Amino acid sequence: MLATLCSLLLLGFGAAAAHPASASATEPAPTQPAALADLLRADPVYVTDQLPRDIPRSTAPQFKKLAQRTKVPTYVLVLPDQGVGADRLLAAVHDRLGRDGLYVLVDDMGVAEATAFGVRAPADDASTVALYELPYDAGPLLSFERFTDVIAQGSEKAAERAEAARQEDAAAHGEEEKLHIDPVDRDNQSFVTGIALSGVPLLVIGLSPYVRRWWRRRVTGVGAAPKAAGPPRRLTARRVEAGAAVLVAGAIALGASLVFGQETADAAPPPTATDLSSRVDRVADGLRKGGPGPVYSDPESPHVLDPAQRRELGERIAKFDRGPVFVALVPQLTEDESGGEPELFVEAVRQKMGAKGDHGVYVVADPLGGSIDVVTYDVRIDANLVAFELPDSIRYGDDDDRSTDHRLGERLDDLMTYLDKAPRTDRPETSSLGMDDEPDPVEENALSPLFSGDFWPGLMVGAVAAALVFGIVAALLGILRLAVPGLRRPRTTSSPSATTSSATTSFEAPPDPSHDYLRRTARDELDALAREFDAADEQSALASAVRTRVWDCLDTATLLADRDPDGHVDDDATPADLAAAVVLARAGRGALVGADKTCCALNPLHGPATGWRDARYAAEDQRLRTIPVCAQCRVLVAVQPRLAHTLRLTLPGARRGERVPYEEAPGPLPAARDGISQLIRQVREYAGVQ
Repeated sequence: MLATLCSLLLLGFGAAAAHPASASATEPAPTQPAALADLLRADPVYVTDQLPRDIPRSTAPQFKKLAQRTKVPTYVLVLPDQGVGADRLLAAVHDRLGRDGLYVLVDDMGVAEATAFGVRAPADDASTVALYELPYDAGPLLSFERFTDVIAQGSEKAAERAEAARQEDAAAHGEEEKLHIDPVDRDNQSFVTGIALSGVPLLVIGLSPYVRRWWRRRVTGVGAAPKAAGPPRRLTARRVEAGAAVLVAGAIALGASLVFGQETADAAPPPTATDLSSRVDRVADGLRKGGPGPVYSDPESPHVLDPAQRRELGERIAKFDRGPVFVALVPQLTEDESGGEPELFVEAVRQKMGAKGDHGVYVVADPLGGSIDVVTYDVRIDANLVAFELPDSIRYGDDDDRSTDHRLGERLDDLMTYLDKAPRTDRPETSSLGMDDEPDPVEENALSPLFSGDFWPGLMVGAVAAALVFGIVAALLGILRLAVPGLRRPRTTSSPSATTSSATTSFEAPPDPSHDYLRRTARDELDALAREFDAADEQSALASAVRTRVWDCLDTATLLADRDPDGHVDDDATPADLAAAVVLARAGRGALVGADKTCCALNPLHGPATGWRDARYAAEDQRLRTIPVCAQCRVLVAVQPRLAHTLRLTLPGARRGERVPYEEAPGPLPAARDGISQLIRQVREYAGVQ
């Protein structure tokens, strides 16, 4: 019996030795977790070569240095976004590797998943801190740095910090912070810099003579005896003003360069040439060594072909008689070396393959996204069929398909059937679309210089704004000369008609006034309207319709701001009610001088509109809408209509720091968009007055 058993064992070993190739041929390729475990076995920190535009592989030493802060065995995988199965992937990698420690998965957004196996490490709290304490565009390296800092603090401090981060995020109400600016932000910075660089120096030069004249009148008074003759000082004063303007311009330019000094649009460090070629070299080497019917499956990605599908695909490729077929199961991401363009990726791989890759059919199947792209080089297949007429069921699959493998095995089999049936051409054709080289990631990520682009329109707007401010200040100084006895010109007296004629239809108001500002302004505007109304009424110069309109404005404004009434603005009046009171008071003042018009749609506090313009009314709405605007707003709208929404009036909300657009505010204020008459009716209904 023993002899028989030994004989059977020897026969078994002999059979196994006689067919080693067939045994290995049936062995399945390593799964994604097994392949990643092998990579971590060689180095506990692995950085993929598939995201060079966001996470260059040359940053691996920095990740290793940060991983040492945790004071526990740490295994780091920097990979493309793995979707919802990130936690299962880490567990599977741990099982294959068989080593306890802190396992961390980092993607292009930051720390995606972290789990501690057999060690004490506050992985969940550290992930929470990295998520909530940093802006969403902080980048993976900074996210991992924050994560390791919290791990090093220990469980107790990590828990406190995580709870504080959650509360701070909840208090922010989901408002997204940014660490880096984008090209639109740079255009805004350039625009503002241009306005300041032209407007402020022009104001210095233009207003100085008026200020000096006002000061002389204030000190000496009109008609005072002249001072003794002396050397002329006008030329010296002008030189000082010019020098001050130059200094101010230099300070603005230098300050803007320092404050707006960011040169890149995100946190990604520039990739090296090796970073950009690493994956192409890896895929080309895999296809070159694949023998007949090469199929290269990216070891870092989910394996979407089982052994049977892979074997069948290889057999189909071997029977294809139009030329060699090369299949690469590799993700195509916007962060990769080709910018997510399969044609560029294929061209780079073909050049790396040398003579073996000069002609053939190149198939790129994305195991993460599920797309299939085909490029042919010098094969007898109609190029248009491959470039433009490949069925969507092959290229993209079914829209309702939710399988993790995207049915790539079946679709690749369908692709081979499609290629087999494609008409044979008389001469080889190429389906490559002849695209340009992939964009340079350094240039693509660079921001335009500060003093370019919208900087030049900003200079023009700044000059216009300086002229507008100059006119306003000159008018105010003229009013002061009439109102202040020491500055009054000879033979000029103050009269009710002068008071009435000084009423303005253009009012200043910020787009984001505070509650205190609204209370002060409501008090001042009510007093001004009552004073000007009385002065005009004493002269009996008002038409009946004008008198009625002004009285309605004064009455309803008082209903909102002084409900007692005790002659004082109520302390408990809401910002919306105070704003509506200011709108009504300024509408009444405008009616006194014949400007009974619709309010400015961007900021009703500016008073009556002076015209209609096309403008972008809301940040979330890209359309241009024709709206009434005042003279102040029209300056910006005429040059930058898409920035008009930055002037829209917002009011303090119920929560601290919250701002509410005026048309969404409670009470009658939103009716200002429909005209003063409608606002008056809404106020009376709101106050319960008929």
